[in-house]
Parts: sequence; C-alpha cells; structure tokens
Amino acid sequence: MIPSALDHVQEIAGRGDQLAVFLDYDGTLTPIVSRPDQAVLLNSTRAILRTLSAKVPVAILSGRELKDVRKRVDIEGLVYAGSHGFDIAGPHGLRRQEAKEFLPALDFAEKEIQEKLAGIPGALIERKCFSIAAHYRKVNERDFHKLERAVSEVAARYQELRMIDGKKVYELLPNIDWDKGKAVLWLLEKLGLGRPNPIYIGDDRTDEDAFRALEQRGVGIVVSEEPRATAANYSLKDPTEVERFLRELGAAAVAGGR
Repeated sequence: MIPSALDHVQEIAGRGDQLAVFLDYDGTLTPIVSRPDQAVLLNSTRAILRTLSAKVPVAILSGRELKDVRKRVDIEGLVYAGSHGFDIAGPHGLRRQEAKEFLPALDFAEKEIQEKLAGIPGALIERKCFSIAAHYRKVNERDFHKLERAVSEVAARYQELRMIDGKKVYELLPNIDWDKGKAVLWLLEKLGLGRPNPIYIGDDRTDEDAFRALEQRGVGIVVSEEPRATAANYSLKDPTEVERFLRELGAAAVAGGR
C-alpha cells in the first residue's frame, strides 16, 4: 500500500532546501469529467495555488493545450506546460516548444482520425497544437475496440507519431524522446534551484514519466482512489485531498523557511 501524502507533509516538505511543485490538471486539480471543457478549477484550489506560488515555484503540466490550461488556472507567475510538456511558457521569458516540425503530420493524421471515428457515437476528437486526443468516455463499450483499432491504424501510418493511452483517451504525439519527465528535469535546470526538493502530483500514465524522472531526486504523488503499481512515493485519493495537501505543504514551507 502506498502511504498517504497527507500523513507525511512535514517529511515531504523537508527533503531539500527549495521546494518546487509540479502538478497535472485533469484528475489532479479537477475531477475527471465526461467532457474536457467541463473540468473547472475550484476558486478555493486557485486561491491555494496562488498563495503557494508566492512561496515556491509552481508548474502545471497538462495534456491540454498550453493556452487552454493557462486560461483555466489563470494565475500569473506560474509555469505552464501544455501538450504533455511539448509546449512550455513561464515568467521572465521562459519558453520551449518541442517538435514543431511534426505539426504537418499531426494535421494529416487528424483528418484521418476524424474520418475513421465519424461512425462511432460518442467519440470526441480534440486537436491540440502538439497532439490529437480521441476521447471515448461517452462511447458504448462495444465500440471500444473499434475505436482503438482505428487510432492504432492511423498511428501505424505515421512513423513521426506515437500513440499513448490515458483515462478513456488515446492520443497521438510526436515520436521523439520527450515527455513530462523530461520537461520536469528541464524546468528544474532552468529554475536554477540550489538543492531542489521537487514534488510532482499526477494521476495517470503520462505522469509516470515524471515519477520515474524524479525517483532519485524528488517525490512523486499519485492521485488515485486505489493506487496500484506506480513509481510514485505517496498517494492522494482525489482533488479534494490534493487541495488539502497543497494547503498544508504551503504552511510547512513557511514554517521551514523554504
């Protein structure tokens, strides 16, 4: 059983000289919902993030497009990384975009996926700058295999792209050695922290890349009611517990002078 992060806040906060907090959005800061546009950040969570970011660096890493996640969180001074870390922006001119040369392949693949999934009721295709997501949360279970096969066929036609799966979603991304874990390590370097204490909180398979990247130098916290095999060190049950943890973490950071 993975221990609860709420039982170890002081220990987590005291691992290094400088806290840095990295967070996923969907399923971590907000509950998973049937449509992506319904994932709204609570004002109470936003207030805690704003207070925390005044004390320590805070970054949001999401599968959402950069402009979308930045609009939904709506806090100045945070680092935002959209499209699973392929599109990063932050204070003081911080900026990085990976794999812009793959955009034409994504454009062509998007058209093919639209055509292949047109006959599957409930399928939702979401084009982001650096990825294509095929959501099937509202698809009848009997059509799951048909949808997966269709997306897989498109992925096989474009060697420049790779397919990943999340919570009721398949996604095509540029096929390069870049993910949330690489983005976190790059951000740690750019933030210029002396002896950093990075904490990453996320809920799905794409966040495992970040958990593994921090195995030797930070803390990974998985958000799940029943956490199974994972590279995370601790767990939280849901966004409500995430909010509570962030509040307590901020208080611990002040008490410890971090």
